[in-house]
Amino acid sequence: MKKSRTLEKLRAGDFVRVVNINRVPEPWLTEVAGNLGFDVIWFDMEHRAHGYEVIDRLSLACRLTGADLMVRIRKTGYTSAQRPLEFGANGIMLPHCRSVEEARQWASWTRFPPEGTRGFDNAGADGGYALTNAVEFLNERNKETFLMVQIEDREAVDCVEGIAAVEGVDLMFVGPGDLTISYGIPMQRDHPLIQRALDRVANAAAKAGKWWGTVTETPEVAQLELDRGARMVTCADDHFLLAHGMRDAYRLFENIKVREQSSSAR
Repeated sequence: MKKSRTLEKLRAGDFVRVVNINRVPEPWLTEVAGNLGFDVIWFDMEHRAHGYEVIDRLSLACRLTGADLMVRIRKTGYTSAQRPLEFGANGIMLPHCRSVEEARQWASWTRFPPEGTRGFDNAGADGGYALTNAVEFLNERNKETFLMVQIEDREAVDCVEGIAAVEGVDLMFVGPGDLTISYGIPMQRDHPLIQRALDRVANAAAKAGKWWGTVTETPEVAQLELDRGARMVTCADDHFLLAHGMRDAYRLFENIKVREQSSSAR
């Protein structure tokens, strides 16, 4: 059974680097990211059309390289957390957690009894396909699975101390885009309201002994948030790498043209 690199590094006082792979969810690209040293592959099901079967392929590449697979789920109920874990995800990312009660419910669904209410099946990737001791599997998965709740609404900020204190919530992750929209100041990450919200999340995490992270588009922003106490930073996204790379390639060749040839060259 695979241990979580994320939890190992966080427990040692280190931080983790995340890369989003969700537009091109191919094992080879996931393997490349893992071999480069990224700690976490963030696979998004909230905003993308992929099915659960994709998780199987990505988790194989993650197990090969030692990287963790974290799935941002669709909040459709209990199985939306259970199935990614059985297919090999190390962590669940819960979008738009708006209350303490919601955090408690999802924490319960991601842990086996007595810590939670997750149903038993050790025949999946996380259980070693039933080739490991069942009791060891139960204990190990509760220790090596992480739940990260997203703080991306002002209602969540208002009760973030309670959310942070929930047993089974391991990390909080600030979604700055949605959070700025929730506060009525779209895309103004540097606005004092958002900066105070980030400070409040950081303080709540520290008080509860939990970790937190946020979207960090540049090394400068990543360092700023690490200095604030964050321990999970995002480094790249396959969508933007592809889209911006194509844009830059077009611009690079934008000014070439067919030139008038001399009559002697005709």
